[in-house]
Amino acid sequence: MSVLDNIKSTFQQQSKLTVLIILNVALFLTLNIASNIAHIDLMPYVAMPLSGNEFIFKFWTLFTYMFTHTGLMHVLFNLLLLYFSGRLFYSILGEKRLIYVYIMSGIFGGALLLALALLFPETFAGGYLLGASAAVLGIIMVMALYTPNYPVFVFFIEMPYKWFAVLVFVTSTVIDFASNTGGKIAHIGGALFGLLYGYLLKNGNDLFDLSFFSKSRSKLKIVHKNQSVQGQRADNVDESYLNKLLDKISKSGYDSLTTKEKDDLFKLSQKK
Repeated sequence: MSVLDNIKSTFQQQSKLTVLIILNVALFLTLNIASNIAHIDLMPYVAMPLSGNEFIFKFWTLFTYMFTHTGLMHVLFNLLLLYFSGRLFYSILGEKRLIYVYIMSGIFGGALLLALALLFPETFAGGYLLGASAAVLGIIMVMALYTPNYPVFVFFIEMPYKWFAVLVFVTSTVIDFASNTGGKIAHIGGALFGLLYGYLLKNGNDLFDLSFFSKSRSKLKIVHKNQSVQGQRADNVDESYLNKLLDKISKSGYDSLTTKEKDDLFKLSQKK
């Protein structure tokens, strides 16, 4: 299947990845049409202000900034990374987790920058944060930990996903840190959340599962004996099969899976 066929298939599925892309594109077009045709500047209402006094009255921008772009190359770069990394993410970990990681990485990155802006107001005075970079880096870092050896091609050079993640982070954040420092601080925040989530998930702890935060988990669970045994066996079989598929992906790549295995992987990922 070609790249165009993959893109077409993703959009036909009306997946949550498609929703994220459409939201970014729609807001990009709205901002540019409003600015260049109607001469209305909507950016201050969706980009996150770095002034505490202004943020208090525009608190929703901690969410909307991660869908906000004004430059064509900026939105194209972020959406290309979102599509290719997001597609791998939801095929293995499910679409609900994709939305969760995107939003939480964006919030984490924005909150880190806002905290520093409050501590050093003169450094970030009059600035705004916008762009999906922090959210997308969070997704990339999760996969870098969860499927580190998944092969990807960058300019026709094959490399493990973990080195692709390092390459993206270095080129987008580390190089020329003095330029767009605020945005790059947000990148670090988003990447840190992705690393935290990926590390915990790989060790059997899912932040997406609200019970993870419960301090009063019951150590005893009373269930019907037959249902408990049957359910446990089914879970063990699913987990074993999923691990087998993930091992195959790590060694030979996603395309090495048969059509049935890809379908099984998608179904199992939705149970998580």
